[in-house]
Amino acid sequence: MRTENGLVVEVADRVATVTLDRPERLNALSTGLQRDIVAAFDGFADDPDVWVVVLTGAGERAFCAGVDLREIRENDTATDRGLRPMGGVSRNVFETVLECPRPTIAAINGWALGGGFELALACDIRLVAEGARVGLPEARRGMGANFGAHLVSRMLPPGIAYEILYTGDDIAPDDAARWGLVNRVVPAADLAREAAALAAKIAANAPLTVRRYKAALGKGGSLPLSAALRLDVGPDPYTSEDRVEGVAAFVEKRDPVWRAR
Repeated sequence: MRTENGLVVEVADRVATVTLDRPERLNALSTGLQRDIVAAFDGFADDPDVWVVVLTGAGERAFCAGVDLREIRENDTATDRGLRPMGGVSRNVFETVLECPRPTIAAINGWALGGGFELALACDIRLVAEGARVGLPEARRGMGANFGAHLVSRMLPPGIAYEILYTGDDIAPDDAARWGLVNRVVPAADLAREAAALAAKIAANAPLTVRRYKAALGKGGSLPLSAALRLDVGPDPYTSEDRVEGVAAFVEKRDPVWRAR
């Protein structure tokens, strides 16, 4: 399925592959494309056929070059300059991806800059192709990376976070991996295959357990350990049919058949 705004969603073997398909615009985030991403990720929460999500970009040059600056320029010359973060009546696209209850993988196939890098940071796991570039260049555009600033400040030592934000410099893949901004760097020709293999590996595990982990880390990561240990979020794998099936499969030396219940 491809929307008129350039979002392609394909579901197979419990993995949804979401592709930003505007290569002529370096997969830039138009307002319409952002709306489509929000609708797709909101829908995954209730889709029994989607256990893992892979997000990538079409073409070889860009994962996503950020928000569509041409569209912003047109708005600036009109009457609407409504770019304030977390405002308006629509859900924030980055927050929507971050809060998706399914595991998410960003396959960064090319440039991921500004809002494009924020979109990748909203995913749980990030694989980046050799030769790609990531970064938050908003300081060079007079803009503000509200979402990205708060995420990198939680992921990096303060000095590195400040330098990235203040300079707006691109970040080489090896540096991004060394700092923990991405999980690993892979050859560009292998990126799609590695992302698909990782998604399949996750999808082969007990879905309620995986979703519980995501909820626990997302909501408990900033809590004191004593409070996090008592946090009850996400589905309950302990009393589930899948827990019974997992034990039975281990004892009987066979592959488990998960039912997400």
